[in-house]
Order: sequence, then C-alpha cells, then structure tokens
Amino acid sequence: MQDLSTHPELVERIERLAEKYKASGQELADFLDGLLFADYLTYWDYVHLDTLLSLQTPRTSIPDERIFIVYHQITELYFKLALHELDQIAGHASLDAVWLTERVRRINRYFSALTHSFGVMEKGMDRDQFLQFRMSLIPASGFQSAQYRKIEIAATDFVELVDKAHKAGWRNRTQDVRQMFPLVYWKEGAIVEATGEKTLTLRQFELKYSEELIRYAEFMQTRNLWKRARTLSEEDWNTSGLRDELRLFDYNVNVHWPLQHYRTAVAYLAMRPSDRKATGGTNWQQYLPPRFQKRIFYPSLWSEAEQADWGKRWVLDTLAELGKDAAE
Repeated sequence: MQDLSTHPELVERIERLAEKYKASGQELADFLDGLLFADYLTYWDYVHLDTLLSLQTPRTSIPDERIFIVYHQITELYFKLALHELDQIAGHASLDAVWLTERVRRINRYFSALTHSFGVMEKGMDRDQFLQFRMSLIPASGFQSAQYRKIEIAATDFVELVDKAHKAGWRNRTQDVRQMFPLVYWKEGAIVEATGEKTLTLRQFELKYSEELIRYAEFMQTRNLWKRARTLSEEDWNTSGLRDELRLFDYNVNVHWPLQHYRTAVAYLAMRPSDRKATGGTNWQQYLPPRFQKRIFYPSLWSEAEQADWGKRWVLDTLAELGKDAAE
C-alpha cells in the first residue's frame, strides 16, 4: 500500500478526478469501483476487430472479389480520415497558418497512401476473375461514394464542381448551391450516351444522397477549405507552405486519384473493338481523365499553362514508368 503523503502528484490527480466527476452527480469512489471491476481493454475490442473482419460479404465465390471489397473499404476509411480533417478546418475557431497547413498535409498523406496502394487493384487481381465477379455488382459503382463527394464539396467553392460547360456562367452570379447542384460535374459521367438518360447508378445515388449533399454544400459555402485559407494573410501563405500543400491536394484529388482509376480501368476493361462498360454504366473513358474534366479546386494557384496541361505530367510520368518496367 502506497503512502500517498509521499506522492503529492497522486493526491493532485485524485483531487482533479474528484472535481471532474462531481459534475455527473456521482462520487469519485463510485467511478473507482467501476474501474476495479472493469475488464482490461484489449486491442481486438478497441478496434472492433472481429466486427471489422466480418464486413466482407462477397456476392460470388470467386476468390479475388474479396480483394476488391477490402480495398474499397480501406478507401472509404481513408476518405473518413480526410473528412475528419476537413470538418475540423470548417469549425476551427482560431485558425492559423501552421495549424491549417498541417491539416492539409495530413489529407495529402491519406491520398498519397491511397494512390500508392492502387497496385492492389491494378495488378493484384486476376483479370478473368474480375471480369466474372464484376457482373454480379451491377449497378453498384465507386461513383456512388458519398464521402468522396463530400471531400470535393469541403475542399472548394461549389462553383468549381459545376460541369465545365456551365461553370463560367455561374462565376458572376449569386452562387445558390441548390440551383447549381443539378449541374455538378459528376452527373455527366453517369448519363447513357445513346439516350441522354440518367443511369440507374446515378438515380440510386441521387435518391439516397442528393438532399444530404446539398445541405452539406450549403453549410460549407462559407467554411470550405478554400474559404478558410483565404482568411489568412499573404505573409502566412508565403511562410507556412500552405500554397504548396493546397496545390498538392488539388493534384492528388483531381489528377492522381482519378487517373489511378483510369489506369486500372484500362487494365481490366479496355478491349478491342470496343471497351467494356463500367458496372454503373458510367462513361469511364470520358469521366476519369482530368484533361477532359479540367476539374481544378484552386484555379488561381495554377498558371494558364498548368491548367491547359492539367494531368499531362501524370501521363508522362506513367509512360516513363511503364517504359522502365518494360526495360526491366
């Protein structure tokens, strides 16, 4: 038994605990009794490991479908981390450049991990198995990731997400999110080319998420990452590295990520005389390449030449990488 008189730091902590739990209407002794009887915490209970490992429910008995499911679940968890940072940015009361830059840097780490791990998808599945099990997934599609849409919404002014054919007309108008929402760029990627009708994938997504996304976009109108960053001084921007991190974030989300998808789609779906369709009916050949979408969160951070060549650097780097692989 310890003599507390020789450990004033323990006495001080006990007094602080008593003060903390007084607000609950209970005595500290009651909480200490609970601590005595409580089981030790284990890793598997803390991360709910058994539940986590039970969440993979393939639609077929084809082995590589499990890889496909697990990787998409990992992706959504990284998206959750990115949104955790963006929501903190939106609500932070005393923003400063160092704090904000570190949060953007965190998001860049998450996307860097995702893009660098995409070999799991591009090279880690048997092509014949993929082409078999994918048919059981129709009309589900990664297009339907609401978390990814929220990341886009929280990153920039909503007008930057309007399809390029309509964006210029909204720049000098009152930017009403509800009016702009029908013109958001991603809807153009889920239209049946022959008829101009929305795919079932898009109709499902809109039915479940449209109102939620509109409300989120309205909330983020004055709190998105760009709006928060613009409250800082030019000196803050120049000394914190914020500009570089925002440019990297822009490129990670709007170039690296879609082009990794495009590269994987080519590996599995490209064939002659015509390419295979995506499970959601999305026009992946036109929807994924940044040179078609020209989706840029922060146009003012890029020169006209950089915007004109949007995504070109990635293509050149990829061709160089493919050439190196072939040589080896």
